[in-house]
Amino acid sequence: MTLFPFAWLAAANLLPVSAPAPAAATTTVTVVVTKLPSNKATLKLYFYNVKANFLVRNQYTLLKHIKPGGSTKVVYPIQLPPGEWAIAATQDTNENDLVDRNMLGIPTEPFALSNVGHPRFKVPTFEDCMFKVTGPTTVTIAMK
Repeated sequence: MTLFPFAWLAAANLLPVSAPAPAAATTTVTVVVTKLPSNKATLKLYFYNVKANFLVRNQYTLLKHIKPGGSTKVVYPIQLPPGEWAIAATQDTNENDLVDRNMLGIPTEPFALSNVGHPRFKVPTFEDCMFKVTGPTTVTIAMK
C-alpha cells in the first residue's frame, strides 16, 4: 500500500485558507406599479444595473414575474445592492411570455419605465430611468 494517493490531502492542509468573500450588503427597494391595464395578466419587472445592457433583450440583471391577484396596483419589495438601477415593467396581457412589438419595435403590450413612465418620442436612456439605491427606497411606476 502506498501513501501517494493521500499526499494531496496533506498538501492541502499546508495551503492558506481564505475566507469566503463577504456578500454585498443589500437594502429594501419597494417597487410600486400602478394603473395596471389587467388585474390578471403577469407583470414582469426587469431590473438593470449595467448601463450598456439597458433594454437589451435578455441582458437584464434580474427579472421578476408577479401576478397582480385581482388588483390594478402591485407593491413588490426586493433586496438590491447599493448602486444605480433602472426598471422596465411590462404586462403580458396575452400570456405568451413575450413582449409583443409592432413593425417599428415599439411594444404593443403595456409597459413603463422607472422615472420616465411611458416614453413618447424617443427610447429613454439608462440615465433617464436610473435611480440610486443607497438605503431603503421606493420606486413608483405608472403603467399606461
